[in-house]
Amino acid sequence: MLKLNEKEYLDKLYACWIGKNIGGTIGGPYEGKQEMLDIQGFSSPSGEPLPNDDLDLQLVWLCAMEKVRPGHFSTNTLAERWLDWLPPHWNEYGICKTNLRQGFLPPMSGEVNNKKWKTSNGAWIRSEIWAAMAPGVVDVAAKYATMDAMVDHGTSEGTCAEIFTAAIQSYAYIESDLRKIIAQALKKIPETSMVAQTVKLVIDCYDKGIDYRQTRDMVVEFNKELGWFQAPGNIGFVAIGLLYGEGDFKKSILYAVNCGDDTDCTAGTVGATLGIMHGTSIIPQDWKDHVGERIVTISISGMYHRNPPKTCAELCKRVHALVPEIMKENKVDFAFTAEPTDFPAQEQAVWNRLTSDDFLNFSPYSYLIDHYEQVAIRVELEEEPYVKPGDVRKVKLSVISRPGFSTTRRFQLKLLLPEGWTVDQYPKNLLLEYPQPITGKIPGITKVEFSITAGEKVEAVNRMYAELVAECIPYPVMVPIIFLG
Repeated sequence: MLKLNEKEYLDKLYACWIGKNIGGTIGGPYEGKQEMLDIQGFSSPSGEPLPNDDLDLQLVWLCAMEKVRPGHFSTNTLAERWLDWLPPHWNEYGICKTNLRQGFLPPMSGEVNNKKWKTSNGAWIRSEIWAAMAPGVVDVAAKYATMDAMVDHGTSEGTCAEIFTAAIQSYAYIESDLRKIIAQALKKIPETSMVAQTVKLVIDCYDKGIDYRQTRDMVVEFNKELGWFQAPGNIGFVAIGLLYGEGDFKKSILYAVNCGDDTDCTAGTVGATLGIMHGTSIIPQDWKDHVGERIVTISISGMYHRNPPKTCAELCKRVHALVPEIMKENKVDFAFTAEPTDFPAQEQAVWNRLTSDDFLNFSPYSYLIDHYEQVAIRVELEEEPYVKPGDVRKVKLSVISRPGFSTTRRFQLKLLLPEGWTVDQYPKNLLLEYPQPITGKIPGITKVEFSITAGEKVEAVNRMYAELVAECIPYPVMVPIIFLG
């Protein structure tokens, strides 16, 4: 059982948000600078933090979790909030919203027409909320981070980056040894990813005693093909701040800012991570006084959002209230306690065992339709969803039983195509078996593959549907399959 000291958790959580505001406020004015900087502190007036989308999006995710509740929360929950609540349109934000409006769900929403920006910084900058909701339970935090990141980053380096930062910040609630924390987080992303290789480069330079400025230049050179404003290089700057800062809050944040590039993001993540690791005791009082307690938003629509937190204290209170429910939904044996935090090693092994193969185990050109409490349907394409007349495209449908699935079910499948389009032979009846406790076949899943041939008439957007009918559901499951002309 995970027993988490409640007072200590709340102190770390509060320090997380204060640290996020401090870093974002110091780094904000220099965002996008590509040269090495020499910043020594705040350039904004004292009294409140600068607004920052890094935190704004997390407030929306909190409101979404409060409304939908953990049992019904999915990546599509976040996709809906992108369209209703979030006005930013720059880079991957705007591209993912355009894709969503055309009907492409995550991770396709983060892949289509997004080659330049899917490896950028929009996802890892908003990982604190998932770590706070799953403190110490790294696999759960990484699961939610994956749901989040793939809306606007698909299955790319941008998503790897958020899995990495969410893992660091979740583990930091129960571990203060930075090297152990980084090592744990690296297990969650592919060793071959640029994010992992860049972090390892920084570690190697630090261990060799190389000056942080030279290390920064090596990170830039290593990532030059991706270019400016990309996740791997900026994660490297976060690693520089954490390692070279050696536990000094001011030094760590300034090192991250002075590396340049996405300065509000790198400094905000460093500040939040140190806050989680050490609590409010690490935050200098003069810097805390400079940003104050308020949360100032800039990237949330006033038309649709539920009332977001106005202060760091209110944000802590609302996140804290969700933790037991989230832990229960994810089957974590958990309790807040007045006693010292206790997370036995054997239990840590259970909840921190997953690898990158578990988080990024599907095609980038895929999405999940979760209509009902009992089944979900995944659509997978082999390549990007573009066609011209006569093109043949393979499609795979997977019908998956949800938790609580209680019997064997038969589905009738019918494909509804645009005029002139054709499909090869496919099974019309699908059997979704009851999960077998004896054979270990859990969950129940059945798959069907078929090839669609585009007709002579190809529209700008071509929608077809897989109609699934089952005796357990009183109306058809209509699964969209979309190709662009």
